[in-house]
Amino acid sequence: MKCPFCGAPDTSVIDSRVSESGDSIRRRRRCMVCDKRFTTYETVELRLPQVVKSNGNREEFSEPKLREGFSRALHKRPVPTEYVDQAIANVIKQVLALGEREIPSRMLGEMVMQALKPLDKVAYIRFASVYKSFQDVDDFRHAIRDLDA
Repeated sequence: MKCPFCGAPDTSVIDSRVSESGDSIRRRRRCMVCDKRFTTYETVELRLPQVVKSNGNREEFSEPKLREGFSRALHKRPVPTEYVDQAIANVIKQVLALGEREIPSRMLGEMVMQALKPLDKVAYIRFASVYKSFQDVDDFRHAIRDLDA
């Protein structure tokens, strides 16, 4: 790593420690040219994939947009916030676990539906009705039957 003081490319690591949370490494370094010391932090950088919409457009994965989808489905439903936060975290974890650079919006919608199902059945039906573009009462009946199965 380049020295921030003199710009020399040659530095050595004096000490390395894992942070208390375990998600970063703190390194003390010493410049071999000017002998000054400095600290660097190493963390994992995870990139969420782009979402490919049904019309072929691509957009960056958006956690706020995901949260908004959950919020709309769960509007005025008795589900604790911590459960919603955990469900959102689980969907993001599933998306990251795919290891893909792109994910179809359909797949993301299915993940949200599966996350909503154990949280609240009404929210699940609300989301499914918009996501699957229900046209009539029969579509609702089929979804409710699938929910009970």
